[in-house]
Amino acid sequence: MVKFSILAGGYNTFIATYLFDSSAGTLDVAAKFPAGTNTSWITPHPTNSSIFYATNELSPMGALQSYTTTSDGVVSGPHDTVSSGGSDPAFTVALSTGQVAIMNYDSGNGRIFPTDSTSLKFDNDSAPIITFPPPVGGVSHPHMAYEYEGEVIVPDLGGDKLWRITRDDGPAHPGDWNITGLIPQPLGSGPRHMKIFGDRIFVIHELASTLTVQPIPAPPNGTSDIIDSKLITPSGLPAGAAMAAAEILIPNPTSKFPTPYIYVSNRNTGVQDPRGDAIAIFEHVNPGKPDEGLKLITEVFTGLDQIRGMEIGLERNGGNEFLIAAGVAGSAGAVVYQRVDGGRNLTEVARNLDIPTRTTFIWL
Repeated sequence: MVKFSILAGGYNTFIATYLFDSSAGTLDVAAKFPAGTNTSWITPHPTNSSIFYATNELSPMGALQSYTTTSDGVVSGPHDTVSSGGSDPAFTVALSTGQVAIMNYDSGNGRIFPTDSTSLKFDNDSAPIITFPPPVGGVSHPHMAYEYEGEVIVPDLGGDKLWRITRDDGPAHPGDWNITGLIPQPLGSGPRHMKIFGDRIFVIHELASTLTVQPIPAPPNGTSDIIDSKLITPSGLPAGAAMAAAEILIPNPTSKFPTPYIYVSNRNTGVQDPRGDAIAIFEHVNPGKPDEGLKLITEVFTGLDQIRGMEIGLERNGGNEFLIAAGVAGSAGAVVYQRVDGGRNLTEVARNLDIPTRTTFIWL
């Protein structure tokens, strides 16, 4: 397949569809569809590619919405809208349970909504607010929800924890989700996003600009040591640069990409680098051995300003050969890279400047 449709949300009132032609090396805005305000994060349904969900990142009260799309990116909706229960929800994800989680960054809480048989209607009455305890003298900032073996793990950027939440099997509140444990993170590091690969947790820390790896502790409150921590700050930054780590991707290995390289982005919120923000590529080396660790492979400078949206395409249609990224600031638009050398590097294929900023993508 050489043509791909890609949905893109951001801080405005539309969802855009890009058409990427890998053979021609072009990236075009195919359409813009009216949407809720600040659809800053969109997430696909896990089994139905025609359904996706979006945040409305608003203060003092955000929202969660459901949408549908055709295979070529014609978007309809919203089909339902419910309150997120808090301020500035920066992340949502659809779970394998048929529920949809949304996390409110500024109010330190979140909700997990059941959906009906269509997956488009939310059960507002069965999604109590989950409040994350703030640190002493600080504020909880839940920034993600990650499903893993019956748990949902929530990185708390303000509390330096990974909260573990599980469903209540009791008769009083069946299906409700409750905090049952936590995984401590380095103080002041600001865990933002995470991925699990094998039996390891990989965390990107916004405030420390680090990538860490550690074993998955036993639930609910098991602990494990961080095996390695690497700075992801790009080399050669100008004076006055201020880095804040953002996204992490670990695509599944395939015959074409046998090594699960780790792609992480860093946002420069200070004096801008003429090269733009970098995507750093790491390899997890020697797992299970005494010299296990993280190895920097290369840095790819993108020309983007504060990368917040970054996604790799789908394996089923060959889209996993490509990565799209965009910044939340500036006017550098969106750029598509080809993964080359088995994923060890990125080569720019196409760039589009029609929409200055985007923050989130779904490959169709």
